[in-house]
Amino acid sequence: MSEQIKYTPKDFKSDQEVRWCPGCGDHGILNSVQRAMAELGYPKESWAVISGIGCSSRFPYYMNTYGFHTIHGRAAAIASGAKNANRKLHILQISGDGDALAIGGNHFIHLIRRNVDITTMIFNNEIYGLTKGQYSPTTKFGTKTKTSPYGTIEIPFNPGELCIGAQGKFFARSLDINPKLTAQVLEAGVRHHGASIIEVLQNCVIFSNGCHSEITGKDVRDDAQIILEQGKPMLFGKDKNKGLMLDNVHAKLKVVELGVDGVSIDDILVHNAHEESPFIHWMLVDMKPPLFPAAFGVIRDVQADTYDELLDKQIEDVKKISKIKCVDDLLNSGDTWEVK
Repeated sequence: MSEQIKYTPKDFKSDQEVRWCPGCGDHGILNSVQRAMAELGYPKESWAVISGIGCSSRFPYYMNTYGFHTIHGRAAAIASGAKNANRKLHILQISGDGDALAIGGNHFIHLIRRNVDITTMIFNNEIYGLTKGQYSPTTKFGTKTKTSPYGTIEIPFNPGELCIGAQGKFFARSLDINPKLTAQVLEAGVRHHGASIIEVLQNCVIFSNGCHSEITGKDVRDDAQIILEQGKPMLFGKDKNKGLMLDNVHAKLKVVELGVDGVSIDDILVHNAHEESPFIHWMLVDMKPPLFPAAFGVIRDVQADTYDELLDKQIEDVKKISKIKCVDDLLNSGDTWEVK
C-alpha cells in the first residue's frame, strides 16, 4: 500500500490558467479529481495524468502531478506502457468520447480486456468540441451537427456496454454537475485493482449544450437518475418511492412504485457491484429515460488478475528455468562462432 499523506485539493492545482470555456463541465470534473486525489492521500509524485487529444485532454496542464499530453486516441497505449515501466505509478487516463471511442476505440477495448491497472475517465459530451462540433460515437441518433446537418444516422456507442462487452471488471458513471459523486467514483476506481472505466456525462455549452438535459433537467432529474450504492435497494424518485425489480418472466428490469400492486421494499433489487455475472450490470448501464432512470455510481466492481501481475509472474517463472542469467549468457547462447 502507498503511504498515506495529508493533502488538500489545492496541492494538486497547477499554476497554469485553465483555458476551458466558461460554464464547461470540465471545470467541475477537474475540481472533483483534485478533491479525490487529496482524499486518497497517495504521494503526489506517484500520480501520472495521461491524456489524448481534445478539450478534456488539456487536463495534465492543470494538474500539479506528472503528466503527458499524448496523441489522438493513443492515451491508453501510452498509459499501459507507463504502468508496465513503473508499477508504483497511479495512472489517471483522461479522454473524451471521440478520443477514447473513435480513433482510440481499439486501444480502449484492449486496455479493458487486458485488465491493465489504470483508471480511465471518459468525458462524454456527445460531440467533438475542440474541432468545433462534429458528431462523435456517442452522439444521439438524429442529432444535427456540423457533420450531420440532416441528423446523424449512426447508432451511438454506450461506454458502459463497451466496457462490459470487453470483459470489463469496473465501470462507474457520474455527472459533471455532481462533483461529490464524481470524486467518490474516482476514489473507488483508483482503489480498484485493474482497469477502471469511469464515464462522466459532461456538458459542452458551445456545441452540445443541454445534451444530457433529459437526465439533468431540474424538472426531471429526480425520476431520471438513480444513484446506486453497494448493498442498498435500488430506489429513486424525489421521495425514494420508486425502485427497480427484475421481471423474471421476460428477464429484464422494470420500474415499480412502493405500495402499488403490493410492492414493498423487500421486492426491490439490492445493488451488488461485486457480482461476477454481468447480467444485471449490463441492464443497469443500458437504462435511460423516459422508460428508466439513468444509473450512476459504481455499477460494476469485480476483482480479477491484472495484466501487470500476470506479466510479473511470467517473468519470474521464466527466470527460474532459463539458462540465461546475464547478458554474457545471452550473447553466448544458440549458434555462436569466432571471427579470427
